[in-house]
Amino acid sequence: MLFDATAVPADRGGVGRYVDNLLPALADLDVELTVVCRPGDVTHYSALAGRPALAAPSRTTRRPARLTWEQTGLAWLARRPRFDVLHSPHYTYPWALTAPRGALAAVRRGASPMPVAVTLHDATFFTEPALHGRDKGPFFRFATRRALRYAAICLVPSQATADELAQHAGVAADRTSPLVVAHHGVDHEVFAPPSPAAVEQVRATLGLRPDEPYIAFLGTLEPRKNLPALVRGWVRASAGRSRPPALVLAGGSGWEGALDAAVAAVPSGLRVIRPGYLPLVQLPGLLGGATVVAYPSLGEGFGLPVLEAMACGAAVLTTRRLALPEVGGDAVAYTGVDSAAIGTALAELLDDPARRAELGAAARQRAAGFSWRACAEQHLRAYHDAIRAVSR
Repeated sequence: MLFDATAVPADRGGVGRYVDNLLPALADLDVELTVVCRPGDVTHYSALAGRPALAAPSRTTRRPARLTWEQTGLAWLARRPRFDVLHSPHYTYPWALTAPRGALAAVRRGASPMPVAVTLHDATFFTEPALHGRDKGPFFRFATRRALRYAAICLVPSQATADELAQHAGVAADRTSPLVVAHHGVDHEVFAPPSPAAVEQVRATLGLRPDEPYIAFLGTLEPRKNLPALVRGWVRASAGRSRPPALVLAGGSGWEGALDAAVAAVPSGLRVIRPGYLPLVQLPGLLGGATVVAYPSLGEGFGLPVLEAMACGAAVLTTRRLALPEVGGDAVAYTGVDSAAIGTALAELLDDPARRAELGAAARQRAAGFSWRACAEQHLRAYHDAIRAVSR
């Protein structure tokens, strides 16, 4: 099969973490993988897939050029006889490879349609359009509708995402590709309760004092993560405490202008630490060493940072939006999305170490049920379904 990794960002967050864990799990299932990627990623993906990766043109590092190449060069590459299915893991795919649903056996440009599987990560482009950029939202709504209408199979990371797409994507049921739910996994060798040394190393990196408690957030700093409300809620929860926790907002920067204003209004004596992107090796120490991991998102297709924090034995506070309860179950604490609710929930956890310990133990147990192997097995079944759909 051919796997298109050219859309994966350099910081390996989000879709990058998904791809980096899925590929070796597929290789362990003896899938013959050929990954096409940006030139700088060839060594990385060759190691993950266990086979030499192919380099796309250097211009694919720029989004418009990558999308153009996807429609031309990737389409040409995918038609080579050695590939029986193409997986496009981030919404878009070469349109020339598919025929309209209901005509999958039709011939297009002298060749049968190619079995294409497309991953659709969430439905918030439809349900929460204000959380996305003016250009990004319309583009991804269009790409999602097209994938749902023409791809042989669409993979989603949660049942909540499948349900939301079925309700909001605006594609008639008889014109929609089958939606296959494949929950993300967690690398239990990486994400596990950290050693004291690992926690201290992260503390040193962040500039935290040895005895200073902290609340951690991990993810892209973007409107969907509801970070201004988190900042204001943390200020409420910290009021009057002799040892107020620091707030660590770790992750790459997205478009989030309101966050700067919220941080600027933080009273003196409270500390907000914004370390940016942290390497993978430091994440267990960050998550497992936190007093609370707070993830008050307005909507997630899955919520991988929540699962990773759970695997590290953290007490997690999140919301009931979209897929987050599907991941957290009864092993996390929940809050509303406004600052008052977040402040109240944080204060309750800060004041109750027994509850935090209970959540941490339950979180580890629940996280053990998620694996990248199970995710890969579901993907493999989807690939076979895609091939059968096109051969009918």
